[in-house]
Amino acid sequence: DIILCCQKSENELMLVVNSIYDTLRQLERIANYYDPSSELSQVNQRASTAPVMISQSLYRMISLCTEYHKKTLGCFDVTIHSDNYNQDTIHSIHLYPEAQSVFFQQAGTTINLSGFLKGYALDKIREILKVHIIANALINMGNSSILALGNHPVGSGWKINDILLHNECLTTSGNDSPNRRHIVSPQNGKLVEGVKQIAVVTANGSIGEILSTALFAADSEQTKALMGIYAQCRVYIYPLC
Repeated sequence: DIILCCQKSENELMLVVNSIYDTLRQLERIANYYDPSSELSQVNQRASTAPVMISQSLYRMISLCTEYHKKTLGCFDVTIHSDNYNQDTIHSIHLYPEAQSVFFQQAGTTINLSGFLKGYALDKIREILKVHIIANALINMGNSSILALGNHPVGSGWKINDILLHNECLTTSGNDSPNRRHIVSPQNGKLVEGVKQIAVVTANGSIGEILSTALFAADSEQTKALMGIYAQCRVYIYPLC
């Protein structure tokens, strides 16, 4: 869902909308784990045998995700779906900035950016809106990743349920039913149990997506530590009945 509020003509705004959709389609072609023709899928198939040169966009995404594996105490791990996964699997990823390439030292390693990609997309959309000088907008991707810029036409900020956003991103992770479990714990490689959702408000969509996923997978001690490290972010934990 895209809401743009400004004095531009409808034709001008449709150009912005089309630019957003083009960017989303490009990100799908680059980083869709489930599309065998995507650049990421090709990397997952080949990078265990030899270094693979990759696009600048994919390099940035992988680099950011490996960096935040450390910054989330290991609770965010994009190699969680690798064959024979263990907590050291992510360390088999080697990035070579000079050649803009990646190599997996451990056979069977795969990267899955699904717990990150929508937040990264919000940051790319924010760049598009800045270029087109659109200060008031709401971008809603599946009700789980939201970018709110400026103000609603009849109020200050944008209210999403009971959360008021001002130039911020709202990202959520969780299980919405006992049968819908999809986040794997890096601690034991098993699906995280429990029906709950975690929402995070941040200035940066990528970081918000990473943090909401990490907090959902974290144990109680890790949650406390992460809440301290990222005290500047707002965190909401919703147990669902």
